[in-house]
Amino acid sequence: MTLPSVFIPHGAGPCFFMRGHPGFPDIWDNLEQFLRTLASTLEERPRAILVVSAHWQAECLRVTSSASPALLYDYYGFPAHTYHLQYPVAGAPWLAEQVCALLQAAGFEAEPERQRGLDHGAFIPFKLIYPQADIAIVQLSLRHDLDPGFHLAVGRCLAPLREQGVLIVGSGMSFHNMQPVGPQIAERAQAFDQWLNAALMAEPATRAALLTAWPKAPHARFAHPREEHLLPLMVACGAALEQPAKRIYHESLAGLVAVSAFRFG
Repeated sequence: MTLPSVFIPHGAGPCFFMRGHPGFPDIWDNLEQFLRTLASTLEERPRAILVVSAHWQAECLRVTSSASPALLYDYYGFPAHTYHLQYPVAGAPWLAEQVCALLQAAGFEAEPERQRGLDHGAFIPFKLIYPQADIAIVQLSLRHDLDPGFHLAVGRCLAPLREQGVLIVGSGMSFHNMQPVGPQIAERAQAFDQWLNAALMAEPATRAALLTAWPKAPHARFAHPREEHLLPLMVACGAALEQPAKRIYHESLAGLVAVSAFRFG
């Protein structure tokens, strides 16, 4: 059976592990529940996971290749206990090698990365999705130029992995403006979210064209002043090839910003 590819919102830093902590808004309950139940919606258990996080950008594509990846607590200003969270998941050097080979065969520059660990865009959501840390994870970087067409093409190269039991996950946020200001915040966020949903539901060629030109969407640069949190969606979508998309989570956080997750295939 071919596994789907998925795009998930990963929240804000370690937000799911601060329940009841003074000074932090308790707006993440629905997203936490979505992530906790995501594994149960898959038709089979993955052999391994390839995750593309918004929080790793490099000059060329890089792939974690350690058998025991460390964790990167790459968030700031959170409670002290969140810098001691653990997720002792294994890496998958065999998968890292295969990812590099697929990308290089398609003409992309891709290199293994033996020292870097998993950032919070990877280990935080997977602490909820697979809390036993018993499925190996490899992380793929974005390329620093954040070109949408390039990242769609990267996803297409990686599509064969889905037939081998690899779950491909883009981890970002469908809306990522850390300090939205101005009038009609909710209306502008909703307009972008509606555009994104409609674009993903289009037939594959139109879908790719719309995503490549995403800055033309309504309030695009309000939703994403910088697009690193949107680009993991491009990889997940590219890995779908001709398969359709389905929105599998949607809500308005704090009644202001619309956030969605998508499954392909």
